[in-house]
Amino acid sequence: MRFLFCDRIIRIHKGESIEGIKVFSLSEEFLNNHFETLPLVPGAIFIETMSQFMGWLIVYSHDFQCLPIPSLMDDVEVMPDMTPGFEARVQARIVSTTGSDSLGQAEIRVEGEVIARADRMIYRHFAVSDPMSLRKQFDLMVRPSESPRPLWKSHG
Repeated sequence: MRFLFCDRIIRIHKGESIEGIKVFSLSEEFLNNHFETLPLVPGAIFIETMSQFMGWLIVYSHDFQCLPIPSLMDDVEVMPDMTPGFEARVQARIVSTTGSDSLGQAEIRVEGEVIARADRMIYRHFAVSDPMSLRKQFDLMVRPSESPRPLWKSHG
């Protein structure tokens, strides 16, 4: 994955939900040489952001043993004309999950207003050979704002 759109995970509940932050700044790599007059965050970036947060919720919920790959996004809406320079709050929840796939929903809010949502996100799970590399990447994003202790506990 070239771009990581999860800046910080602030809340996560195994098998249930995730909440996090993504700051969209003018210095985003995807904006370079893309807009001459008014830079805009493309709607596809919002979809990818929701997708990545949901993916991390699935990875965490399955103890870092699977790599979820999105296979369907349905009933998706994104607000057009969002200029960079805002902090987005991303929330996603698992509707159902099995060993082979997951169904979820997600939304992005800016100052309380929904700017993007996906009502149906389906992921196929693939086994990973090195769960520790996923766990290390996850640890970089989990920085609780009010507590120095981690949001999850290692089991070995």
